[in-house]
Amino acid sequence: MEKMPFRDAQEVVDVHAVMASAQTVTSSDWRQSLPVLTGSMVTLRELRLSDAPSLLAMLSTDEVARFISPPPTTVEGFERFIAWTHRERAAGNYLCFAVVPTNMDSAIGIFQIRTLEPGFGTAEWGFALGSAFWGSGVFMDAAALVVDFAFEIVGTRRLEARAATANGRGNGALRKIGAVQEGVLRKSFLRDGEYLDQILWTLLDDDWRRSRSSWQPTIH
Repeated sequence: MEKMPFRDAQEVVDVHAVMASAQTVTSSDWRQSLPVLTGSMVTLRELRLSDAPSLLAMLSTDEVARFISPPPTTVEGFERFIAWTHRERAAGNYLCFAVVPTNMDSAIGIFQIRTLEPGFGTAEWGFALGSAFWGSGVFMDAAALVVDFAFEIVGTRRLEARAATANGRGNGALRKIGAVQEGVLRKSFLRDGEYLDQILWTLLDDDWRRSRSSWQPTIH
């Protein structure tokens, strides 16, 4: 998902009121609060306002921002985005995990899923990670947790992802996780005034369950 919803999140909102409301909720329902997913290299959890500075540092670099919607340019902008993710999750439209490597406290990236039809039967997923963590194994560990969560907890049957044809690293990562290339979406992504072609990748729940054998996520 290269069309990150950063722009959708930039409306004026009482960020701290939204977050305070979210922090009072205790429930096993992901619409009330996201669970913590633990892998061998990362922990995935709900975004916090304290993640805003690290997300600004990690996602606003030229390498990372090249193939995603322009990220916020300030800490306050990322705070509004984080509050927006909480509101959209509560509405049942979207969920976003912070990626936190083992022995760290702040997010170095995000994984997100948004519904493409009522009930998340078909959904789109995407990710953005700080370039310092590319090639480290963090992507595979986090991606497996997110995909498994989508299929086993959310109830998704089909996951779609889109990556610009020029985004070799992103396409390679999707291929590595087992996604299947279904086609090319011509001039489907506007970036810096230019329309880019994207590759459509899919994962199906049955295929994922058959191929999953070397790991098992832990949900707290």
